[in-house]
Amino acid sequence: MNRTWLRVLGWTGFYVFILFTWVPIFFVFYWMVATSLKTFLQNANIPPLFLPFANFQPTLENWALIFREAEFWRTAWNSLVVATGCTALSLAVGVPFAYGVAKWQYKRLAAALLLLRISPGVVFLVPWFILFTKLGLVDSYSALILTHGIVSMPLATWLMVGFFEDLPPDLEEASRIDGCSTYEHFWRIALPLVKPGLITAMILSFIASWNNFLFSLILAQSRTRTLPVILISYMSFEATEWGKLGAAATLVTLPVIILTLFIQRHIVKGLTVGAVKG
Repeated sequence: MNRTWLRVLGWTGFYVFILFTWVPIFFVFYWMVATSLKTFLQNANIPPLFLPFANFQPTLENWALIFREAEFWRTAWNSLVVATGCTALSLAVGVPFAYGVAKWQYKRLAAALLLLRISPGVVFLVPWFILFTKLGLVDSYSALILTHGIVSMPLATWLMVGFFEDLPPDLEEASRIDGCSTYEHFWRIALPLVKPGLITAMILSFIASWNNFLFSLILAQSRTRTLPVILISYMSFEATEWGKLGAAATLVTLPVIILTLFIQRHIVKGLTVGAVKG
């Protein structure tokens, strides 16, 4: 009887913990979507109007205004270009570097990479701004892709180091016997076996660039402005367009949510799949 009550109390405490952990997170997304479905006056109402309990019809006017804004879609294209370029740069540099760290145990390089990973991005912002200003690269895709890639590359590298270290050493010995060079072993054998890690690193790099605000705010201007920056335009000293802000924030967040849901399956697969089967 005592064990039964302990089990019940344990499960109750677990679900209470989940409730208090997840409710605030879901409330943020709920309020963001609900804000996009209200008019300006409804968003300014005190006390706040909670859908679907409030006595009014939701409106899609804010969404229609966002979809008609050419500036929003232009910045969406900029975010897509920069995030894709950042992902390609992070993987092109980070994956071979991770293989070298895992294979030859470059501890000093790994420590330097860890230092780069934990350093706040604002530390590099002023030198980058001065450098790109002198090179004439401010408000260019190159500057944003390079800065986003340098920041997200350590994350991709550290993730891939663990995947490469889990590969059995016998695989390389077997490939050596078959006449494979280090490059051929890396390209033909190691990379296919760490595919779940590659997908995870790719998605994490893409999300990190897509959500990056600080570098885009300073290094981008009218031509290369990205989505996180354009959200500020809906806030001014005169008034804040809460409805349009909620609709735009929902559209910005939606790809991240989809990729996050997609990445969970690959993380689990990467942790459970074996390098050698049978």
